[in-house]
Amino acid sequence: MNLKTVSWLLLIVGGVNWGLVGLGGFFGGDWNVVYMIFSPWPVVESLVYVLVGASAVYQFVNNKKGSSGGMM
Repeated sequence: MNLKTVSWLLLIVGGVNWGLVGLGGFFGGDWNVVYMIFSPWPVVESLVYVLVGASAVYQFVNNKKGSSGGMM
């Protein structure tokens, strides 16, 4: 897997997680999947959030340069 594919997958994970957090807010639940999985390891949880953020920056910069724009 190349860096672009990994960053794309991390963006999907982050987007789904934020969507579930938002839906949980409407329905009175706490649906933060990253927290549910990694809460015993807060450093790993923070690392996942940092990697998702870095992936967003990578994709933004990569697409801004005029790349093909797709996942691969």
